[in-house]
Amino acid sequence: MIRARRIWAAAVAAVTLAGVTPALAQAAPRPPGAVTASENDGGELPPGWRITTTDEGNTLEWRSPRRVPPGDARVEFHTDDGLVGVPEQDEDGRTFRLPLENAGLAELTGLQVLAGGRRLDGEDVAGGARSRAVQPPPQLPAGAVDPGKPGRFATTTGEYTLDPIRLPGYREPIEMRGVVVAPRGATGKRPVALFLHGRHATCYVPGQGEEAVTIDWPCAAGAKPIPSHRGYLRDQKLLASQGYVTVSISANGINGQDAGIEDAGAQGRSSLVRAHLARWADWAAAPAGAPAAVRNAPKADLSRVLLVGHSRGGEGVSRAAMDSLYPPPADQDGQPGRARWTIRGTVLIGPTVFGQNPVPDVPSLTILPGCDGDVSDLQGQMYVDGTRGVSRGRALHSAVYMIGANHNFFNSEWTPGEAEAPASDDFWEDTEDPEGRDPVCSTGTATRLTAQQQHRAGATYIAAAARLFVAGDDRVRQLIDGTGRRAPSADPARVLTHAVGAARGAGFLPDGPVKVTGGRLCSAVDPDARTACLDPNTTGVSPHFAHWWPEREQGRRAVALKWSAPGAVTRVRPGKPVSLKGAQSLAVRVFVPPNSRGTRLDVTVTDATGKRARLGQVRVDGLPGSERTASYWAQERRVPLTAARNAGLDLSRVNALELTPRSRSGQAWLMDAHAWRAGTPVVRPAALTRVDIGRTTVDEGDSGERTYQVPVRVTGPGTGTIRMYVTNPATQALEHRLVTLRPGQPGTTKVTVKVKGNKRFSWGLSHDVLVKAVRGTVIGSYGGGVTVVEDDPMPKVDVTPVADDVTEGQPLRWKVSLSAPADVELGATLLARPTDGRPELSTKDVDPEWLRDWTGEVPDTETPLSRLDYFGYYVPVPAGELSAEAAVPTIRDQVAEPAEQLVLQQTGDDGMPEGPTLTGTVRDAS
Repeated sequence: MIRARRIWAAAVAAVTLAGVTPALAQAAPRPPGAVTASENDGGELPPGWRITTTDEGNTLEWRSPRRVPPGDARVEFHTDDGLVGVPEQDEDGRTFRLPLENAGLAELTGLQVLAGGRRLDGEDVAGGARSRAVQPPPQLPAGAVDPGKPGRFATTTGEYTLDPIRLPGYREPIEMRGVVVAPRGATGKRPVALFLHGRHATCYVPGQGEEAVTIDWPCAAGAKPIPSHRGYLRDQKLLASQGYVTVSISANGINGQDAGIEDAGAQGRSSLVRAHLARWADWAAAPAGAPAAVRNAPKADLSRVLLVGHSRGGEGVSRAAMDSLYPPPADQDGQPGRARWTIRGTVLIGPTVFGQNPVPDVPSLTILPGCDGDVSDLQGQMYVDGTRGVSRGRALHSAVYMIGANHNFFNSEWTPGEAEAPASDDFWEDTEDPEGRDPVCSTGTATRLTAQQQHRAGATYIAAAARLFVAGDDRVRQLIDGTGRRAPSADPARVLTHAVGAARGAGFLPDGPVKVTGGRLCSAVDPDARTACLDPNTTGVSPHFAHWWPEREQGRRAVALKWSAPGAVTRVRPGKPVSLKGAQSLAVRVFVPPNSRGTRLDVTVTDATGKRARLGQVRVDGLPGSERTASYWAQERRVPLTAARNAGLDLSRVNALELTPRSRSGQAWLMDAHAWRAGTPVVRPAALTRVDIGRTTVDEGDSGERTYQVPVRVTGPGTGTIRMYVTNPATQALEHRLVTLRPGQPGTTKVTVKVKGNKRFSWGLSHDVLVKAVRGTVIGSYGGGVTVVEDDPMPKVDVTPVADDVTEGQPLRWKVSLSAPADVELGATLLARPTDGRPELSTKDVDPEWLRDWTGEVPDTETPLSRLDYFGYYVPVPAGELSAEAAVPTIRDQVAEPAEQLVLQQTGDDGMPEGPTLTGTVRDAS
């Protein structure tokens, strides 16, 4: 007899693919069907997990103990082996479902639910509470200017609503709504700032609380749209007082439909932004046709545009900046035509960056909220790190780490007490559990900002970006480029910054050819603790190592230092000498463990002739951090090059950088080191090559092997380098290629996959391709491939009795049969139903270990099996076989009792009863 085993389990040959291809990994909401509980044989399913079976395959389901508000980070299912996929959230806000392909071919052990690196299931927040209280770092000196001060103009506010637009991939049209705040009495053409909110709930029913909040589109009858686009009015008024025309646009139509979009809506948001800019360009040419809110504002100067995006809105405006310079394919955009505007810079607030492909030649400022409870891994750091070496390096890319800020409070419509619709603090804590408080981010701690403090600080740094990127005031640079100056208007917020670009030299970059001695050249994304920069068991995470889809990513590295006594030298030697000629200082970006104090490192350089010079010493203190924060974040420290010049070093050929710890023991990680000089250079975008990956869907076929080509579109001069990953669902292998694009050689980017056909049922497969820019390129659509649709019918499942009338101590047995063998595991789930008043088999009548295996617990009191919270007996038929047997082991007792029955009902593909009931009878042995 084959015992029906728990399958944490019934999972996937294409597990990796489900993770790297969000569109394939999205589950359509459906009623729960058959359930298995699951680890290995005899293991237990964690609370809240189950597997359902439908005619489309097995579905992994997790139910949260509390409602999970719609957010910007993608909710992901993970195991010990890595990413499983991206589930879809049900309308109840608590249930998440993910289709599992090729069930039974891989074990799912260590199931977890993550969102932006934060654990949602079984989240342990007590560890942070056991840490000592954390104090904020000292305030930095004030800068030369304070961009947070209101300007000289009064402001005027209005709104416009235009006809909705249709975008590729979106079934429903997208609204065209904007709120305009402009300077009153300003003359001449004024620069423009456009705001785009992130992925938030779209609809609510007034007076019905958080349970009536949804993320669908259009809103149902009786529900109102959530006005997320009105959440930046204070930021808009500050900019308008300084002379900017501002508009904040609504994106509910994107938010309500992006769950099944391959890039999570980035292209759609870009199209929406550029559709508004196109209208503003029309109105600038023909003011009489503009809405009243626009006519009441000064004329817009579209040659000076700042884009501000929050969360997924940050990724959207970054894509809009890219698409404005390097137009996307018309069939994926819906907004053809040349850009009639110039993007001078972007501000990205707690942004997502799923593709990790920023725009290298458009200046950016990225705000990283230290207490972000949504995009918790602060993946927006990639808008800084990901630009290194890709283009000319003249655009400034700044990271602004704001200690104590959460994700939501930058938008007043996402802030409790200010919002029209129900709102919440995204940094969730169990207020009833004193051990659930976080020492850094819980309300009332010395480091956590209030909503008003946070919004004021955010507005100040948005204005700083406008003043530097658009107005060209170089005095503001010191506030955002790692110089270590603050804007007093942001007080009491502690704000730290670092930057790359702005004509910093190539410097020492661990991502490139480099040799490291004395330290460890480590990998940013790797589950192996021996090669990973941070041990996978480390408390807290690093934004610099934010996860991309491959489990082992090539080419992203840092240098890890660890010492137990002063004086242990770590030497970094690049593949060829670097030039520090003409620079004032060497800027080093390095981070140390959170809450650590007093790390001191001597910095020394050596030229190609062997001359050495100690430049100076840097001190780095760790950021305030807990296990729930992404606080392994690099701080910029600069050492003058004076000593090297005095020693006669040839600064045009420096071939080694040395870091020597002077503190007693510790750890540090070097991200990079660059030649630094004052000033903000003029940025002229390079003519980069654009790459877009498409997706082809094909039928499996009945026989033979067919070859298909993945759509890869290359536009531009055709030179540059990309990093490509190609997955094989049959072997779960991930092939890595470094591809050089050359003019006139489009074949260099061809990707072909082979598909074998047969006449046995399986689940559909996907061969996926991912790309990332390395040099001289930008990436639009970063994911695609070939989806193989199963074209053979699913075998019918039948359940018949083998032994359904037994004496106690003997097992009840049924046979589960398939009408034809399949290439994947199939099965049936039998649910216990009431016996209509007849004596019923209870928890005391079956083997307790068997019961615990299938339900997770044995109740203290005797309970009929049909009254358990869930009693579902999943019986799998292994791949290639035609049947399996289910057994319910009963126990023999000394109690005289009438015959007892167990009524089982097979469920259909919709989770509803299917076919006749099955009745098992257990009689006394005496």
